[in-house]
Amino acid sequence: MPAATLALLVEEVVERTVAVASLPAPTGEEERRAELVAGWWREDGFEVERDAAGNCWAVARPGAGPALVLAAHLDTVFPRQVEHRVERRPGLLAGPSVGDDSVALAALGAVGRLLGSAGSLPVLLLATVGEEGTGNLAGARHALAEPPCEIAAFVAVEGNYLGRIATVGVGSRRLQVAVSGPGGHAWEQSQAPSALHEAARLVHELSGLPTEAGVTSCNIGRFAGGEAINARSRLASFDLDVRGADEPALSGLWRAVEEVLGGPLAPGLSLETVDLGRRPAGRLDPAHPLLAAAHAALAAHGIAGRETAASTDANAAHAAGVPALALGVTRGSGEHTPEEWIETGPIGEGLLVLVDTVLRYEAARATAGEEVSGALGS
Repeated sequence: MPAATLALLVEEVVERTVAVASLPAPTGEEERRAELVAGWWREDGFEVERDAAGNCWAVARPGAGPALVLAAHLDTVFPRQVEHRVERRPGLLAGPSVGDDSVALAALGAVGRLLGSAGSLPVLLLATVGEEGTGNLAGARHALAEPPCEIAAFVAVEGNYLGRIATVGVGSRRLQVAVSGPGGHAWEQSQAPSALHEAARLVHELSGLPTEAGVTSCNIGRFAGGEAINARSRLASFDLDVRGADEPALSGLWRAVEEVLGGPLAPGLSLETVDLGRRPAGRLDPAHPLLAAAHAALAAHGIAGRETAASTDANAAHAAGVPALALGVTRGSGEHTPEEWIETGPIGEGLLVLVDTVLRYEAARATAGEEVSGALGS
């Protein structure tokens, strides 16, 4: 490809990244971003449609037979009140969601155009709702349950992942835990049970459960409660996120969590839980040609591929038995903070790696002469 052509595409991706990152899109409020992305894809010459979940689909390369899906998510972790302003610096973009996942949304159309319409492997673009937080992968789950055609493989595109290949989908279980009681005056009823005190005890016990980096984790993401500094708390709550790289690890840690939450409480207090979502764990067969294609594409551009575990829309594909992994567009850091940033320089490489991954996977399928399957449910 001529360098000038690639440079123009990169410039377009940067401008689209700024445009989409400037729109707030907390989970459940993705509509404005969805409309923007759908408009881009129509400008790119693709057939576009919306599904019942609110996802955007585009046919980047038509054809018969099972298709490869390139997906990026529309939602962010930031509430609408957070200022969505993108700061341009030399070689960088900074601001909420620029890397997770705005640059990926901006890149999909460019990748589709670079692939062109000719080829034996149909390619679909997908912009999903509900990937973050309590969205529980709603968009990806719906897309895989009711796809427009049979799906051969699924690539979740995450902005900051260039060089990483997420072959393991980290599973999770999330709860809101609420402790309640009668409350009372901090002095006159100083022996009355405090919901805050009891919730803090539970958090302390949960945070002490044994975990292993890269295998399991247990996090309290939010803690709230109390009515006044001079009152015994009547209500306290916290949000719990438990993760595992595979189902046995996740289930083992979850049993320990249930023992803590199912234990005795201080007299006069009660506990209730609300399920905030469950993400299935899964992994790609190490021998699958999609993984070989990703490694070879990165190597062809002088990038050493590093296999990792992550929680992305690919988790939904693992659960559906569809071979899947996650790849990136560029490099950056600060995800899930307002100071998030990405480098603009590597975007061209990232586009070519994604294109090359598709073409190498297509070639492997053609060589095999039959459909390739092999997602391993963990």
